[in-house]
Amino acid sequence: MDIMTGNGDQRWDEHVEQWRRERVAADYERIPPRRAEFRTSSGTKVKDVYTSADIRDSDPETDIGLPGEYPYTRGVHSTMYRGRPWTIRQVAGFGQAEDTNNRYKYLLDAGQTGLSTDFDLPTLLGYDSDHEVYRREVGRIGVAVDTVVDMHALFDGIPLDRISTSLTINPSAAVLLAMYRVVGEERGFPGHVLTGTTQNDILKEYIAQNEFIFPPEPSVHLVVDTMEYGADVMPRFNPLNVCGYHIRDAGATAVEEVGLTLSNALCYMEKGIERGIDPDRLAPRVSFFWNVHNNFFEEAAKLRAARRLWARLTRERLGCKDPRSWLMRAHCQTSGVSLTAQQPYNNVARTAIQAMAAILGGTQSLHTNSLDEALSIPSESAIRIAVRTQAIILHETGAADVVDPLAGSYYVETLTNQIEEEARSLIERVDGMGGMIGAVESGYAAQLIADSSWEQQTRIESGDTVVVGMNDYIDENEQLDIEIDRPVPGVMERQMTRLAEVKRTREGRRVSAALGAIEKAAPDLHHNLMPLIEEAVRARATVGEICDVLRGVWGHHQPSTVF
Repeated sequence: MDIMTGNGDQRWDEHVEQWRRERVAADYERIPPRRAEFRTSSGTKVKDVYTSADIRDSDPETDIGLPGEYPYTRGVHSTMYRGRPWTIRQVAGFGQAEDTNNRYKYLLDAGQTGLSTDFDLPTLLGYDSDHEVYRREVGRIGVAVDTVVDMHALFDGIPLDRISTSLTINPSAAVLLAMYRVVGEERGFPGHVLTGTTQNDILKEYIAQNEFIFPPEPSVHLVVDTMEYGADVMPRFNPLNVCGYHIRDAGATAVEEVGLTLSNALCYMEKGIERGIDPDRLAPRVSFFWNVHNNFFEEAAKLRAARRLWARLTRERLGCKDPRSWLMRAHCQTSGVSLTAQQPYNNVARTAIQAMAAILGGTQSLHTNSLDEALSIPSESAIRIAVRTQAIILHETGAADVVDPLAGSYYVETLTNQIEEEARSLIERVDGMGGMIGAVESGYAAQLIADSSWEQQTRIESGDTVVVGMNDYIDENEQLDIEIDRPVPGVMERQMTRLAEVKRTREGRRVSAALGAIEKAAPDLHHNLMPLIEEAVRARATVGEICDVLRGVWGHHQPSTVF
């Protein structure tokens, strides 16, 4: 009897129902389930077992397909890690540029294959290190960069033609991107050889991380400026890395992470199309940044679903014809918010499991968090363990030896279908608000994340969600015995001295002319500001000076809060 086809479907369904009624019920009568119901972290109810009936509506050729073929459910490359492993890209950033440069070299020696940079709060918010309010934050949560002179020090001795560099910067990303190109050129590496990305996803700042400067409309146009600029002068660089990571760490579910992130990406792309730019010029250089949390199968399925949904949206909605436009190339980072200050060595296990989900989900690069990140920026010993975690998965587990080994799993394919369907539904709700700018300005997106965050925290505080070492398996005699990294002393004073020296020695007239040109052009949101910003950077204008000019024209965003 063929129970899988024709009348076999009905017979199979009847067989499964009989099995549940007789075998499963009897076993639960003897040993009851340990929970009344099981759900993923997105709240999706999980059945006890999945069968072929759960994916009967999926076409194995058009929905799952083969790796490297549309809709790329199984990966953007046909051979994946059997050929080239994912990029091991640990983030670093603290103190002055020289401090972070030393950490870069330590990490490259430890096996890292790409660089990723965190900037300090003044740089993120477009202020200089000598700003009266923000000077106390210089070099504390990231590296301080005021001028292209700092950028030169940051990448001193780094082969920019061979190392891919990620810059985690958003509201002031246009300035830092121009600095990176200028540093490359002044060191003999033209823009067309530079690889890497700026995060540059300002829309997620308004709803998740809250590091913004200007109102949404001009901010989005500035992002489009960088995308067009990248296509023209840095064709191997991704000027936009659409970021779900912070949306998720702010409290969104996996489904909301996908839906809101793709809504952001659609907004940038559609603003570019409105400007008259061919979408196939922009889409191939858009990459994505995902959070990988604890629910193993949901996280692997999330990456598969997001990849398929983006392929369909770029082809069917945006009208992209170049297959490179359909590819979702992704960087993943294990979940920072899942780490605990209690029993911090447990974080090594959490990170390893999350990293495995990212790899089985098909990421192109990966950051693994360090065990001490609930307490401080990573120490050298902790970050070495994090890097080695990736090496162990790559070389010792066999996980990288088969392309998309979870394909065909009734459970994983069901989750993939559900996440795609629910994320598409969320995108349609955002469309109904006029797109992501409307969802930001109305407060809807921020409220959605806040509600989900509250629900998750409530479950943790009630004990319904167990966090080992924090609300269960507690060690009353626990003593913290790990190395804690401390802020580098004297950074603010040294950084202010260097900034003053740059201002003293630069050509003041050239700086004034460059800033004046930006001020004159900024009111026209269809005027690409990047060539003007690049000229200001070459003249040694500061991050704060350039952003102050734009603040004067566009104003400062005042968030709309609906709770």
